[in-house]
Amino acid sequence: MDSNKENRALVAIKESSGKEEGEYGVYLFIEHHLEELNESDWKKSIGIPKPTPKQVIESIVLKKSWDDDLAYDFSLPNDVTNYVVSVRLDEEGDIEDISMES
Repeated sequence: MDSNKENRALVAIKESSGKEEGEYGVYLFIEHHLEELNESDWKKSIGIPKPTPKQVIESIVLKKSWDDDLAYDFSLPNDVTNYVVSVRLDEEGDIEDISMES
C-alpha cells in the first residue's frame, strides 16, 4: 500500500467536507450516519455519543485499498457501518472521484 496516496486520499476527503464537491461523498456519508447511528453506536465507534460533522470526518479510518492502490475506502472505526467513503485516484495520483458506497 502506498502511504503517500493513502494520505492524499484522506486529505481530499477532509478538504471536500462542507464543499460542493463533497455533496455526494463526504457530506452524504456524514449526514447519513448522524441520522442513522444511535448514541451507543457512536460511543462504540468513536467514544462519544453525539459527534459533530467535523468529529465524524476526523474519525474515519482506512478500511482497504484496491485497484493497485488507485482506490481507497475509508469508514468509521469498529465496524458500526458497511458504508465507506471511496476515493479513486488516477495513474499520477491525482484525485478522480470521492463517493459514498456500501
